[in-house]
Amino acid sequence: MTVLSTPRGAPATRLLGLGHYRPANVVTNFDLIARGVDTDDEWVKSRVGIAERRWADQDETVVDMAEQAGSKALAASGISSADVDLVLVATCTLDSPVPAAAPTLAYRLGIDAPGAYDVNSGCSGFVYALNAASAAVQTGQARNALVVAAERFSGWIDMTDRSTCIILGDGAGAAVIGPADTPGIGPVVWGSDGEQAQTVTIDKDSRFFQQEGQTVYRWATGQMAPIAVEACRRAGVALEDIAVFVPHQANLRIIDALTRRIGLPNAIVARDIVTSGNTSAATIPLALSRMVEAGEIASGAPVLILGFGSGLAYAGQVVLAP
Repeated sequence: MTVLSTPRGAPATRLLGLGHYRPANVVTNFDLIARGVDTDDEWVKSRVGIAERRWADQDETVVDMAEQAGSKALAASGISSADVDLVLVATCTLDSPVPAAAPTLAYRLGIDAPGAYDVNSGCSGFVYALNAASAAVQTGQARNALVVAAERFSGWIDMTDRSTCIILGDGAGAAVIGPADTPGIGPVVWGSDGEQAQTVTIDKDSRFFQQEGQTVYRWATGQMAPIAVEACRRAGVALEDIAVFVPHQANLRIIDALTRRIGLPNAIVARDIVTSGNTSAATIPLALSRMVEAGEIASGAPVLILGFGSGLAYAGQVVLAP
């Protein structure tokens, strides 16, 4: 029988650097009202917690934003483009499904002939892509990997639907993943409920984002807390030792409810949604990178990340801050 040889990988992986990008265009709740949206500032803040969001320029693409975030992550990591041989992009808002964003992004960043593909798992996409990249490094399929989540929801918004147009934003977040002697990326807890997949969609005819908000709210607040607790258990980290909680920035009420139900007495909780809106796959790395840049997270601090949303898919785990 033929026996195949396999590459020797790293014993563990870690985050080496983070980066983020937010478009220059700030869209406040008052700006939405001026555009004819039937809402008011206090209603938006009380329902979803958003004061403003960022929307890309007309000619600013998913790849443009991914390039900005990816470049910053590489600079922060100290890893050169020559040492990256896998690029993953988590997105669900490309103008066209072909070509994928990852090969173009790699070319723009000067990463020569890497493995490159996109991951479309909506709001949990970054965590899924992070784990694919981590596994590639651990199994020796890649030396270092760049994972970028970038979304441009401003191109998919129905401005007559006040339940969705108020929440969506554009932006990107990125992470470089590399080898480590001790684990900096804990075991993932992931899954899905495809029976409810139609609760979050982009309509194939109108090309507008749609969701059943109350259904998603009940699912997220009722089902995601045990996933987060299990992620901590598998990582061997007590809930009281979690320094930072970065859930998907879907809705401030969901974030607060999850924090209470999980029980995180000492954690700083990311509330990036207040000024960035909901950027789907990008929310976790965008929020995490901004917190690191602001000095709110110490290097090596245990961070609980939890993605959930369209699919309905979810993924949670503990990582150490770079």
